[in-house]
Amino acid sequence: MSSSIDARLAELGITLPDAPAPAANYVPYTRAGDLIYISGQVSRDGNGFILGKLGADIGPDEGYRAARACALALIAQLRAACDGDLDRVVEVIKLNGYVNAAPDFTDHPKVMNGASDLLAEVFGDRGRHARAAVGVASLPSGVAVEVEGIFQVS
Repeated sequence: MSSSIDARLAELGITLPDAPAPAANYVPYTRAGDLIYISGQVSRDGNGFILGKLGADIGPDEGYRAARACALALIAQLRAACDGDLDRVVEVIKLNGYVNAAPDFTDHPKVMNGASDLLAEVFGDRGRHARAAVGVASLPSGVAVEVEGIFQVS
């Protein structure tokens, strides 16, 4: 039996990627009570890493798509943390987004909307969340965006 969130993903035409393995000495997620803390997920798609510095190499639209890819990886990690049952998600609590940005780039919130919009599309009102969107000088492997999240589950 598939969950209502699985049905929603299918309705949106979304196929989740496999939950990415950690790239260093950390775990992809940890649980404390009813909270799941998911480690930063970097921007990647079926072609590999989504690279670039916002405001120099790529623009806000490409950054939006990169943040959306991060959110897909967050959901994939969340599915693993919930033993495959995304209906256990009570609420998306908070996202922290890191945007690989040129010094004069100021559209970090527009970039992070890629992740926020996807979580709202998938989880509805449960997907609305607190958030930070921060510009940084660089990110691992030169990726455009990295997003971490906190989720409440049952």
